[in-house]
Amino acid sequence: MDPRRVLTFRAVAHERSFSAAARKLALTQPAVSQQVAALEKELGTRLLDRSPGGLKLTTAGETLLEHADAIADRLALARTQLQPDPRLRVGAFPSALAALVPQALAGIPVLLEEGSTPDLAERVRRGQLDLAVGFQDAALPRREHDGTLRRDLARESFLIALWPGHPLAEREEIPLADLAEQPWVAPSASGVIVRACEAAGYAPRLVMISRDPLANRTWVAQGLAVTLVPCLLAPAFTGVELRPIAGDRPERDVYALLPPGGRHPLAEPTLDALARVASELT
Repeated sequence: MDPRRVLTFRAVAHERSFSAAARKLALTQPAVSQQVAALEKELGTRLLDRSPGGLKLTTAGETLLEHADAIADRLALARTQLQPDPRLRVGAFPSALAALVPQALAGIPVLLEEGSTPDLAERVRRGQLDLAVGFQDAALPRREHDGTLRRDLARESFLIALWPGHPLAEREEIPLADLAEQPWVAPSASGVIVRACEAAGYAPRLVMISRDPLANRTWVAQGLAVTLVPCLLAPAFTGVELRPIAGDRPERDVYALLPPGGRHPLAEPTLDALARVASELT
């Protein structure tokens, strides 16, 4: 198959229009139509059904589009690897940006972005990030992300965060079951914190769902909620009482994601620094 024809077909398939694809590719509409027709002839099958309601992909077209998207993604990745930004483009989840990343990347020219782990993995796969820091609940099966390479950095546990003067703050360790009646703040309604509470026998009474560590710390400090704090974030979680969890403790795996093939020249030294700081903080 002529790759140029495949990429032209991809544009038509996504736009569902020959004219829109032509504008996107800076080609004439007849040229786009001819390339798609030549590709269909080459393959011996129709890729698009042309009807009054618009263009629709055939079964063969859906199959080819999946491969065409993969080709386009790898070409975009190759372009960024061959012409790298002098800065290292790094993505990370919020609590890593608040504690781990600033210490590890000191002195390294970077462009930092916040995001959820699935979103960051997709951006690494597409070549939009040179490196990302993600996490997963350690109790769940190991998660791999298609089109990326995973490097484990640390396994970290959690601490209980209470407001100053909380009655339970007098204890050295606190079972999660003893927090069943407390108001909670958590980054999500289904993540590590919620699963840990459910394992302790109750559904936490969430009063706020927020991925902002500063906002969560403020709510705890003001006596509005309790939460669990990952060890990496503990040094930045000031103004609250932090206590170890008695009994079974939830853990999460923190890892780096890299694109396949060539890498930014700053990627390896950054990985080393992330692993070193993560080991010190956990």
